[in-house]
Amino acid sequence: MVTLRKEVELGTGGRVVIPAEMREALDLHPGDRLVLTLKDGRLELTTPKAILRKLHGSLAKDDGRDLTAELLAERREAAEGKGW
Repeated sequence: MVTLRKEVELGTGGRVVIPAEMREALDLHPGDRLVLTLKDGRLELTTPKAILRKLHGSLAKDDGRDLTAELLAERREAAEGKGW
């Protein structure tokens, strides 16, 4: 992955212009939705699609757990606690 870094100016009303080469690299177009995340003093700008890809990748990891069995066990415990 190539890293691009550009210094930009904060404009009137808090507007920031994303440089053309970065918009092209991310296939961004006017009207596209973006997500801003502020964490540890850093501002990250990403697309909802990129977040979904990352989330999908994290869910696809198999750590050997049977999530269905875990969910069923939790539901059984909750039901027993209510006397069902």
